[in-house]
Amino acid sequence: MTTRKRHIISILLQNEVGALTRVAGLFSTRGYNIESLNVAPTDDPTVSRLTLVTTGTGAVVSQIVNQSLKLVDVVNVDDVTRDQHVERELLLLKLRLGTSQVGAVRAAVERAGGRILADDVESFLIELTDSESQISRFIAHMAQFGEVLEVVRSGALAVLRGTQTLHVD
Repeated sequence: MTTRKRHIISILLQNEVGALTRVAGLFSTRGYNIESLNVAPTDDPTVSRLTLVTTGTGAVVSQIVNQSLKLVDVVNVDDVTRDQHVERELLLLKLRLGTSQVGAVRAAVERAGGRILADDVESFLIELTDSESQISRFIAHMAQFGEVLEVVRSGALAVLRGTQTLHVD
């Protein structure tokens, strides 16, 4: 039996109407869910970088990567999880705290390397950037101190380590 695992796919995409829909459709037609999706401009205003997370077998994800390259709007594609990479996710977390919990939450945020954006006990707002697993652990830990009002996560962003880059050919 082949193992399904988490893959982070980076795609350079022309900024054209419908380009994102065509890429997303490629995954859905093969029965693969997109767990997170980020799209933002690059240093080239005609190209955006799309980062998506999916779970699947290596063979099928490799096939999807190859099929993506055939889409007219796709400039380049890489499954960055095949190589050493840096992965980060942004979290904005809003909590309702008791006054007695503020000190403990401040200390936990500082230990995690986060920032407090608003310190009102009725809507205590935290920003944290870390790996997906650390973000999940942090949310669970913060839930011990108060009521989680809102969780906003960016989903994974990733870049290869070293000199290798995903670039326009």
